[in-house]
Amino acid sequence: MRRWTSLLALGAALTLAGQAADAKKKDKGAKAETPYASTYKAYPGRPTALVGAIVYDGRGGRIENGTVLFENGKVVAVGGPELAIPAGYDRVDGAGKFVTPGVIDIHSHLGVYPSPGVDANSDGNEMSSPTTPDVWAEHSVWPQDPGFSRALVNGGVTSLQILPGSANLMGGRAVTLKNVPSRTVQGMKFPGAPYSLKMACGENPKRVYGAKGQKPSTRMGNFSVNRQAWIDAKQYMDGDHAERDLGKDTLEGVLKGEILVQNHCYRADEMAQVLDMAKEMGYKVTAFHHAVEAYKIGDLLKANDVCAAIWADWYGFKMEAYDGIPENAALLAKQGACVVIHSDDENGIQRLNQAAARAQASGRRIGVDIPDAQVVGWFTYNAAKAMGIGAKTGSLEAGKMADVVLWNGNPLSVYSRPEKVWVDGAMMYDAGDPKRKPVSDFELGQPGEGDVK
Repeated sequence: MRRWTSLLALGAALTLAGQAADAKKKDKGAKAETPYASTYKAYPGRPTALVGAIVYDGRGGRIENGTVLFENGKVVAVGGPELAIPAGYDRVDGAGKFVTPGVIDIHSHLGVYPSPGVDANSDGNEMSSPTTPDVWAEHSVWPQDPGFSRALVNGGVTSLQILPGSANLMGGRAVTLKNVPSRTVQGMKFPGAPYSLKMACGENPKRVYGAKGQKPSTRMGNFSVNRQAWIDAKQYMDGDHAERDLGKDTLEGVLKGEILVQNHCYRADEMAQVLDMAKEMGYKVTAFHHAVEAYKIGDLLKANDVCAAIWADWYGFKMEAYDGIPENAALLAKQGACVVIHSDDENGIQRLNQAAARAQASGRRIGVDIPDAQVVGWFTYNAAKAMGIGAKTGSLEAGKMADVVLWNGNPLSVYSRPEKVWVDGAMMYDAGDPKRKPVSDFELGQPGEGDVK
């Protein structure tokens, strides 16, 4: 009888333990529902035909005297002058002009370091720990930042990724936005875009925390802290942690391939080390940002399907940027690597097309001539690919979002600027219509009200 009672007690205990485990799994599974969901809805547009322009499709294609049709927020067809224009379409004459996909910036801090650039608005770096994967950039984004409208009007930017700063090894989640006026950041969130984890290596984390007398203070300290964070995250993913942990939620998402990794890194040797760490810990780096020495390891980046998101010619401002060269992009492209031109700057985002042209010109001077149509992809499709939204935007292909820019001249010329910009088929800017120049609430009543030149 005692044995039977003991077995009953053991059975009951096992049942309770199983129920507790199921409850814990259910509780942990609850985090799978993404909070702060996108409420983005495209502005209303009209069926439109852009005709007669030179069309760069973002995937390396060029069409003379091209036609681009879009309706209900989507690209319907792209072709030459033989493409039939359905009844009811607004016809926009693009003769002597150029059409590209909407410009995309993979590395922006608009909204988290907005204008005016004062301490009260500085919300991009949570410098309280060397690893802060628990913070989300969107919780700092100020939708009224005048930089958003400047990027649209002057740069043709239709989508952008907002990243935390680079003080920390793990700076938190980045968010991808559609560049449209909105009262809330949720109203700007790109529907269905994956999150990214911003990571940083090199001088910044070791300088910030070494100055505080904390670890890391060296590059080997950087790797040590990172590796331990990943080990802890793997244990959490395996169920060894009963309590919910926001930071480990993010790292678990990375390990499962649901969250991308955007890694601030300058030196070639360090990028190679990071790739080894990613293999050790079971995650993938999507893109190295800034990457001024990427040209040294273009073959390695290509083999690992990692993009290099770079400036055209910004270098030498600290030791790890010393070996940056303006031929970086061209040499990477020659090696078959994925090239993205990024800004990291509220002014540079207004001229990504010009930055790409400068990088192209630097290549030409050493005999590496990258075609214009491929260069356009450096600030359109390649950026979309590295942000996990390449199936939805970044190129002019049937079924994709109608994010489109009509330029008044060659977009790779310093003299050209956007004439009209559509986001999801809605005309958000028209240089000839003062009513289609977006102005944030913050600017209303300010001196020079509505001036977005």
